Amino acid sequence: MTLKHAPAQDPVAKTDPEWRAELPADAYRVLREHGTERPGSSPLNAEKRPGTFYCAGCGTALFGSDTKYESGSGWPSFYAPIEGSVGTTTDRSHFMVRTEVHCARCGGHLGHVFPDGPQPTGQRYCMNGAALRFEPAG
Repeated sequence: MTLKHAPAQDPVAKTDPEWRAELPADAYRVLREHGTERPGSSPLNAEKRPGTFYCAGCGTALFGSDTKYESGSGWPSFYAPIEGSVGTTTDRSHFMVRTEVHCARCGGHLGHVFPDGPQPTGQRYCMNGAALRFEPAG
């Protein structure tokens, strides 16, 4: 069964050296430096088992597998996050305006959300696999 709401947790605040020491290089680059992994490079893109996707930085439950779908973008995509688990900001980098998605607990950069997803939300949460950790149900 997928979580509908993120459990209430204290915000995570760490120094840059603490994050750098705790995270693998690819996760640090995505989560803390707003990087993007190459499309098709994450094994989580092909993950089909029931379970939950967590923030690789702080462990917050972000997406249930029942909201994951194949968008054809090359990144793990979801049509809705677990309520209260993510925040958004306006990203004006790369000569465009996009909506950046970050972990509500640690502020780590996860990816972007676009208005071209499936129903029921019409949203495509296009996430970097390096920013996520998957745990199968059970």
